[in-house]
Amino acid sequence: MESRSFSIDELSIPASPAGPGWAEFAAAVEVRNRVESHAYGTGELAQSAEELLPAFLTPEDSPRRLFVARAAGTIVARALYETQSDPASEFAWFTVEVLPEWRGRGIGSALSTVLESLADAERRSSRVVYAVSPPGPGERVAAPTGFGSVPLANPEVRFLLNRGYRLEQVERGSRLQLPVDPAFLTDQLAAAGARAGEDYAVLSWSGRTPERWLPDLALLYTRMSTDAPTAGLEEPEEVWTVERLRREQDVYATGPRLAVVTAALHRPSGRLVGFTELSVPGDPGRAVSQEDTLVLREHRGHRLGMLMKLANLKQLALGYPEQRAVTTFNAEENRYMLDVNEAVGFTPMGYEGAWRKVSAAAGSAGSSARTGS
Repeated sequence: MESRSFSIDELSIPASPAGPGWAEFAAAVEVRNRVESHAYGTGELAQSAEELLPAFLTPEDSPRRLFVARAAGTIVARALYETQSDPASEFAWFTVEVLPEWRGRGIGSALSTVLESLADAERRSSRVVYAVSPPGPGERVAAPTGFGSVPLANPEVRFLLNRGYRLEQVERGSRLQLPVDPAFLTDQLAAAGARAGEDYAVLSWSGRTPERWLPDLALLYTRMSTDAPTAGLEEPEEVWTVERLRREQDVYATGPRLAVVTAALHRPSGRLVGFTELSVPGDPGRAVSQEDTLVLREHRGHRLGMLMKLANLKQLALGYPEQRAVTTFNAEENRYMLDVNEAVGFTPMGYEGAWRKVSAAAGSAGSSARTGS
């Protein structure tokens, strides 16, 4: 479909780096990397196309559609449409990224309209957008959580407000310089272990989850979607089964990233009650990504979050001493996890706004097709 001096098309996702459509997929990933680098002032958050491809290869669990805008035959923007596999789910997640030199030409608006139209057609009434907000002067928009704000004059803030979105939450991006002092890790691990007590132990692994722990980890992944703070986003439960976890690990094994995981074992029950995961890139010039960290609510208050993070950083140092940084993102109101990160040595590197829009038209259109929404 044509719009002014650019065109918008949906990309077919390649089955492998050698598959048809690979060059276009890689070009869309390059847009993502350049936009994030511009927003955060660092290329450490970049990921290769080979690293991002696995996220698109389980559409039965995590449906994703990718759109691009082309100008003069070159991909200058991309838009990602994500939903849950349940067709009755009212949620959709939007990402729109336009190269800085191509902004102000209606490309972001055109891509957003494509995503909104898709959500309308699928009766996804709740739309969520996470957008980086660089520092800026003047008046600010405060999150209703009471924690964090974004500059009102920023173009991404004005864009989202004009399209009817409401700021619900602010997330902090933080960075940890590596290596962490080994003596500090040893001392803090001993202190956290003493606080946890004899009822808890830590287990660590790299790559695939050992078979015996798959049911426990699937439960932890599911609880991650309900126990982590989501403020007014009201994001839904994301159900994980052992079968889904196996599928995800199968496709991620085809990519160059490796998971380093530490879990908390509750000895009396023999069950895992917490976990933390690092995603290690193939290039040590890019940051390790701190993925999910969770302690089940019923086992909090024993410093298990600190214990697991420290143990996982020790595993990272032993297996990947060439890595130079870890990055992580946390809700500003998640004071417990921010306290843990700050104590380990993480410092702020930037902020994202989490925005939500509820479409009354899509909600009413889908009301007869859903129950409990």
